[in-house]
Amino acid sequence: QVQLVESGGGLVQAGGSLRLSCAASRIMFSIGAMGWYRQAPGKQRELVASITRGGSTTYADSVRGRFTISRDSAKNTVYLQMNSLKPEDTDVYYCKVSQLTGGTAYWGQGTQVTVSS
Repeated sequence: QVQLVESGGGLVQAGGSLRLSCAASRIMFSIGAMGWYRQAPGKQRELVASITRGGSTTYADSVRGRFTISRDSAKNTVYLQMNSLKPEDTDVYYCKVSQLTGGTAYWGQGTQVTVSS
């Protein structure tokens, strides 16, 4: 069974930085897109950033210019570098990995990011 292990969340002051990592294991298929989403209590999960197999990236307007998504395909790992963090970035962050064919998606367990003002 596919496992996604996230790390790097925590508490940081506004203006600070964090780097999230998500390592996928027990992968028996080719990975397509990888991405990060976030969700606050009572709200829908929303896209933060995604990266295709070819390296094309997409960002939410609220994070563009502050966050950078990258991937190491050899390690089946996706990263999210978060700079200039704001209190409104406080959420649980989830990584998502999709199969290249068929589109089946897998989710990580989530990691808490808290930005204090």
